[in-house]
Amino acid sequence: MTSSVVGPAPAGELAAAAAGSEHDLEQYRRELTGYCYRMLGSAFDAEDAVQDAMVRAWRAIEKFDGRSSLRSWLYRIATNVCFDMLGSSNRRALPMDMSPTASPPVMASLGAPLTERTWVEPINDERVLPDTSDPAELIEARESIRLAFVAALQHLPARQRSVLILREVLRWKADEVAELLDTSVASVNSALQRARATLSSSHLTSEHPPEPMDEEQKALLARYVEAFEAYDMDKLVLLLHEDATQSMPPFSMWLRGAQDLVKWFVGPGAACRGSRVVPLTVNGAPGFANYKPNDDGGHDPSGIHVLDVSAGRVTGITTFLDTNLFAHFGLPPHPED
Repeated sequence: MTSSVVGPAPAGELAAAAAGSEHDLEQYRRELTGYCYRMLGSAFDAEDAVQDAMVRAWRAIEKFDGRSSLRSWLYRIATNVCFDMLGSSNRRALPMDMSPTASPPVMASLGAPLTERTWVEPINDERVLPDTSDPAELIEARESIRLAFVAALQHLPARQRSVLILREVLRWKADEVAELLDTSVASVNSALQRARATLSSSHLTSEHPPEPMDEEQKALLARYVEAFEAYDMDKLVLLLHEDATQSMPPFSMWLRGAQDLVKWFVGPGAACRGSRVVPLTVNGAPGFANYKPNDDGGHDPSGIHVLDVSAGRVTGITTFLDTNLFAHFGLPPHPED
């Protein structure tokens, strides 16, 4: 995913920008949303940040002089918006970053939910992945929005975070990043080294390497959905890694071990029995939207499940119990029959 962001803008681009063409800005919305999502860890915050950046750009378009490309100018604005937003908020995380795993005697209740701004949130792949036919580029893009990677990024100071994303995810050159951040190449390289060291020394990425979405993984997801809808724990446990984890933001409790996960499903989680699900790709990974049965015989939105898969088994289940996410994923209020 290379970029060319420094140098005079082409005459046609400059003329369109000077004319205030909304289309010329809108063509960058998807990639800017991906950048802001990695920076902020929230789909909703990312969309707000991009919209803010677009509004700022529209208002200042007459001042755009073409010394850099329109694209890099937008990234500069979006970066400043993200810095402003990060300056007033705490680091987002996943439950595994915040507390030890729960044991069966204490998992009878999820406890009190924490504020929404505590958690890294999922994002719809279609909002951020590049429109490309290059399989390698698509795989790389999916890896860069995995929940574990996005959560790891949140441990970095804002400038280090932006440098790592721009250099290692978006493949900008050091001098391009230096120009965007109004700093030196040496400072960019130093920030990148510190960011890499933080991620590698803190073991912040997943211990089970993710695998690309292929036919085998699709088949595994189909078996998982079938077992979950049937609430067949014998079939479900066969699909889980023995050390599989489950977390349920906005609650801090999380579980480790296939047997404890099954105990949860048949105990406090038994309200999911009889659910209907809709398969999704979430954060570059397989997942599904869960609709739980209601008292009227229908089904209501319950949560968005994101699955980590490795070596033909489900190694992690992150269930976001936030029904507001259904609109973000373009899901109906009730599953189709």
